Amino acid sequence: MPEKVTLAVAGLGTVGSAVLRQLRDNADVVAARCGGRRVEVVAVSARDRNRDRGVALDGLAWHRDALELADVEDVDIVVELVGGEDGVARALIEKALRAGRHVVTANKAACAHHGVAFAELAQAGGVQLRFEAAIAGGVPVVKSIKEALAGNRIRELRGILNGTCNYILTNMTQSRCSYGEALAEAQRLGYAEADPTLDVEGVDAAHKLALLSTLAFRHRPAFDAVQVEGIKVVTQEDIGFAREFGYEIRLLATARQHDGNEIEQWVRPALVPRDSLLAHMQNARNGVSLRGDFGGNLFLAGDGAGGEATASAVVADIIDIAAGRRVFPLGEALSSLPECSALPPSRSQGCFYLRLHAADRAGSMAAITRELAAAEISIERIIQTSTPAHDGDAQAHAGRLPVALLTHETREEVMRRVLGGLAERRDIVASPLLLRVEAR
Repeated sequence: MPEKVTLAVAGLGTVGSAVLRQLRDNADVVAARCGGRRVEVVAVSARDRNRDRGVALDGLAWHRDALELADVEDVDIVVELVGGEDGVARALIEKALRAGRHVVTANKAACAHHGVAFAELAQAGGVQLRFEAAIAGGVPVVKSIKEALAGNRIRELRGILNGTCNYILTNMTQSRCSYGEALAEAQRLGYAEADPTLDVEGVDAAHKLALLSTLAFRHRPAFDAVQVEGIKVVTQEDIGFAREFGYEIRLLATARQHDGNEIEQWVRPALVPRDSLLAHMQNARNGVSLRGDFGGNLFLAGDGAGGEATASAVVADIIDIAAGRRVFPLGEALSSLPECSALPPSRSQGCFYLRLHAADRAGSMAAITRELAAAEISIERIIQTSTPAHDGDAQAHAGRLPVALLTHETREEVMRRVLGGLAERRDIVASPLLLRVEAR
């Protein structure tokens, strides 16, 4: 076995720089866990060569074009930290795999959309493709599913997979600020990008869920089967009502296997019990709950973002490859992975939170409850108040009765139909909001 393993690293941003620092500062630990083999970075690529990254680049071959890293002689592993679904990142991964290089990436978008093609190239070339860092930062959820729970049939997974959204919702809850104010603070602190669209609209979490569902339920990635809603719809009013009911609001990523192996996947703001582990994930923390038939319930939590946490996952993948540990990129051979059999949205069911504003006049509440009763929707709890909504804007809510209710289990299709009917009634003076309610 060679005495060292050589790396080429594309992307020297927050994560890439932290990877170089960890490999330098913990070189003895890394070597020991690779069976004595040294891990050595020999080439790098980034846009700005002169930027101070807090780590010396002396002696490393510099490449302006990241694709050149796949051609560097004697490189064993290409580490892709450029990001993005397509473009340079995708091209580098594919070129490196075709060239017989192992690949470690933190790119959830590329893996969610092109994971099958990547896995085919890796299997054909007899090389490894690893993406632990693509999901939940430093939380080892990919390794847990592939290895620790490898002998289990996983029935359900739920998680908080986006640190930006979790920070915003935590700040809204603790500081009683608006969504816009919480987003601005997240951007100021570096938790949110200047363009936070992929985060706040739930797309980032959906990429991660598609990959986790693939590993957990043994099917090919199906990003298009994930139902996605973002957090912009959540107001202080909803946070206040949720707390009165005994819940917190989190952007929740959920995948379940139903009878007939149909898979339900969604990312959306949801109510979780205040005493649950998911509710205790605050700020940028991520948490994932897994339920296996023999392993029982497992909960993994940690920093879901940040350079050092993500770099830790990247280095763990590098060590696995250097130590000779082999696993299939998507958990098992592609030949045994079927296409995802998605649960039709019409058959999705659960408990729901409904918030609306009724006209402040006699008969409004009766009309609402009649609409629900006609659809055979059973109400578990209801809060009706004549005071202004939780956001404290009395003028904006004059003439309105804020109403929030929780339902017993029902089909989402029925709830959506009732929601449409309520929105058209003159008794309703603002657009209703529907959120899922998840048990512990």
